[in-house]
Amino acid sequence: MDELTDKVVLVTGGSRGMGAEMVHAFAACGANVIIASRKFDNCRVLADKVREQYEVRALPVAFNASNWSQCDDLITAAYDEFGRVDVLINNAGLSPLYPSLDQVTEDLFDKVIAVNLRGPFRLAAVIGARMAAGDGGSIINIGSIEAIRPRAHALPYAAAKSGLHVLSEGFAQAYGPKVRVNTIQAGPFLTDIAAHWSEGMKEEMEQTVALGRCAEASEVTGAALFFATSASSYASGALLRLDGGWP
Repeated sequence: MDELTDKVVLVTGGSRGMGAEMVHAFAACGANVIIASRKFDNCRVLADKVREQYEVRALPVAFNASNWSQCDDLITAAYDEFGRVDVLINNAGLSPLYPSLDQVTEDLFDKVIAVNLRGPFRLAAVIGARMAAGDGGSIINIGSIEAIRPRAHALPYAAAKSGLHVLSEGFAQAYGPKVRVNTIQAGPFLTDIAAHWSEGMKEEMEQTVALGRCAEASEVTGAALFFATSASSYASGALLRLDGGWP
């Protein structure tokens, strides 16, 4: 992983869960990190921690993925601080609970699409264009098994993540050969969202997947490092199922 030394890695939803684990993993490899999330204090605390632990640069940024102008502000902050972004990880996601499909409100639907699809589009479009005009880079989109196995309790989220998979393939074509764009399709991970799963949902998932358990947040890091480095040098527009063997 020496090739990540002094690289600049931007992680949205980076202050907790899978995002925080990826921040730690890249910083441990010598990369400078941009930690973007809605709660600035959480970003700042993590930035202080990785600076001290790994002796890398870390920039915390308050950021709401659903807000187009905040996407642009994040891009400006990243390039003002580092002059480039080598790896963009679109990790920020949202899947709010609702009582039934016919009670999904317009506001809920729009918010889910905005966070999971519109924000990643804007970041990938602008940062990808700059990568393509410069030294290249890697864009990693964090998808979901819901995109291909949609269930009624998360249908707007599933639709957004399906769209995100499409963006990966489209941007791979648009910005290749200098920019590689890939998707990690995550299955059941024990992040903060899991704390709000309905009763019995975790047990149901454990009985469904081939590995018989849900994943820890840290188990996303190997796939992220793979797509960020030359270990995946011929992968672009690819989708890696990281779902424990979901049938």
